[in-house]
Amino acid sequence: MNEKADARTRRLDLAARAAWLYYIKRRTQDEIAADLGVSRPNAQRLVALAISEGLIKFRLDHPLLKSMELGERMRERYGLDSCEVAPAVDGQSERVGVALLAAQYIEALLASPTPRILALGTGRTLLDTVREVTSMERADHKVVSAVGNLTRDGRASPYDVAIRLADRVGAQCYPLPLPVLTDTREECEFLKAQRGYGIVDALVRDADAEVLGVGSIGTTAPLLIDGFVTPEELKQLEAAGAVGELRSHPIDARGCPIDDAVTRRLTAVPPARRPRRPTVLVAAGRSKLPALAAALAGGYATGLVIDEPTAVRLLDGR
Repeated sequence: MNEKADARTRRLDLAARAAWLYYIKRRTQDEIAADLGVSRPNAQRLVALAISEGLIKFRLDHPLLKSMELGERMRERYGLDSCEVAPAVDGQSERVGVALLAAQYIEALLASPTPRILALGTGRTLLDTVREVTSMERADHKVVSAVGNLTRDGRASPYDVAIRLADRVGAQCYPLPLPVLTDTREECEFLKAQRGYGIVDALVRDADAEVLGVGSIGTTAPLLIDGFVTPEELKQLEAAGAVGELRSHPIDARGCPIDDAVTRRLTAVPPARRPRRPTVLVAAGRSKLPALAAALAGGYATGLVIDEPTAVRLLDGR
């Protein structure tokens, strides 16, 4: 699909969402604009486009209907401000659709003429998301990483997304060039006492919005596969009840942070529970279910971007 056709498809998808909110959910145009991250005139044009393209008949005639209904159920179940569900497509990885929707969210945030600070986690789905973000020039915006990007032997993580996104959108970049996990607690405290860490920590806490990946715990855990923790350290985390991680910080099934000898050596800024700013989790695939359920139970998010099969399993409790 060429870029022009792809842009038209995205526009129609957005028009379908606007029409569903207007005709099915009876939202006002101001509410639609806020939900979709567009201006009020643009919300009006999107509804008009849905009409002109024949998407509105006696029912909403669009493949996204099931996904939009799932998103509304997820919002109600978990008390979210927003939930975007990517439709299942045969032969396509769940991450593809999730990355496209998450990229649209980031683009809408960075489209603001007012300087914004965007905090980012890390992971494979977020890396795919950044690749889908349209190139632009946003020199007044700041992109900051909440997670270290090095192993203990100095190897860089291939899934650090802050630098990649900043390059793509021309924003100022504030990485966290530290090992995810240090050898000792004393080393961790020393690194976190440095001025550079304090600057990044303050930016993360003052960010206008945050987009986070969700990591699993187990034999396929990114923390293990990417060399940030040893098998022995992972076993300690599992024994302590860890089922997932946010910003490399493990949490148990209730969403409570794990506090032990391993986690006290983490350099990442801890995630906030019940955040006041928009905080969107991005996750795809069945392997993320325990971690995602824990993150939602812990109240770490105001929004979610997820694939359809995973949303169904979450709602069904399986």
